[in-house]
Amino acid sequence: MKQFKINKNYLLLKNWWETIDLTNYEKSYFNREIISFNQKLFRLKEKKIRIGAYGKSGVGKSSVLNSLLEKDIFKTDIINGTTREIKAEEWKLKDQSLNSIELLDSPGFDFCDIKFPDKVYSSINHSDLILFIISGDLNRNELHEISSFIKDGKKIILILNKIDLFNKNELKEIIENIKFKLPKDLNIPIIINNKNNLKNYIAKLINQYGEILLTLNSIQLADKLFLKIKEQRLKRRQKLAQSTIGKFSTMKASAVALNPFILFDVAGSFALDTALIKELSKIYGLKLQGESTRKIFKNISINNVCLGITQVGLNTSFNLIKKLILLTAPFTNGISLLPYGSIAIIQAAIAIYSTKILGKLAAKEIFVRSKASFIEPSILIQNMNFNDPEIFNYINIYFSSRNLNNNIVSFLP
Repeated sequence: MKQFKINKNYLLLKNWWETIDLTNYEKSYFNREIISFNQKLFRLKEKKIRIGAYGKSGVGKSSVLNSLLEKDIFKTDIINGTTREIKAEEWKLKDQSLNSIELLDSPGFDFCDIKFPDKVYSSINHSDLILFIISGDLNRNELHEISSFIKDGKKIILILNKIDLFNKNELKEIIENIKFKLPKDLNIPIIINNKNNLKNYIAKLINQYGEILLTLNSIQLADKLFLKIKEQRLKRRQKLAQSTIGKFSTMKASAVALNPFILFDVAGSFALDTALIKELSKIYGLKLQGESTRKIFKNISINNVCLGITQVGLNTSFNLIKKLILLTAPFTNGISLLPYGSIAIIQAAIAIYSTKILGKLAAKEIFVRSKASFIEPSILIQNMNFNDPEIFNYINIYFSSRNLNNNIVSFLP
């Protein structure tokens, strides 16, 4: 059953990725993210989980991993900063449904002489399980790093190393203080690193949650890539949409200001507004027919009374005044024509303002309709059933952070 589920999610992700039509520019722009995702997709297919060790310098990350391997694979020294780059080693555990377990050793995040600190963080962040190694009470920097991982929906285990430095009472006090500093809505395990204690705990955890964590992290990485692609596309479309709205604003301003005939003015404005909505629908990838365009225009006008009054009411009133001015001009020797220019300028300003409002509202509505055709990876997570409250809480935090940061409105014109 587990085999079927992980294969099913792999195929869903693979099919989703194959439907994303990227331009050459996007392939180049997101090259690093695409490589990371494809590597993750491959690990999901091959059922290869990755466990990353992370922490500040000198806490004993390498020695903890060596104790799991029961071999001195990762280099250790009494001098802090022995590990200067990411190193990996396969960990063979018996009676596991996963095909492979990879352990990652990383430099201390506070070590000055790291060549690519962002790459180190990214490699650990792409792990399916993070062993956050500490050697005492948590400091501010460690809490900040833990918080960043949690916001990304990562499953963390705190490993208290070098416990021989403390007596029994001190150890108990440190653990209580750590618990007080950690988020109350998450049950982050604090495991003391002693003989077999850590190995047995992680082996049991991987056996119970390994496939779920591997699947979840694969979908989350896909979701992050999807959001970046969508954001970049929206930014480019935003500029094009703003240019289009500006062009139609100028056209309408000229038509309204120079035209003294009410019916022609209203009809002309409606035609331009309809054409604007059609152009915006092309920009945002939604092919609208004439009836759909008129429906959007009608909905926007009804739901925004101010816009409707501005579009029709005020312009009709000003056109009546302009018509009266033209009719009375022969009887006043042209003196009554003096206000005509000012009224035309006001009408032009109103036309520009109303067109910009209409354009922004139309772009938002068109985008909402068009995005319904996209299958977002996050939906795959929402459709998965998690009986364990611990995993469920991590997912909720990820979605809360995702929705907070994913402010799509700011990328609309």
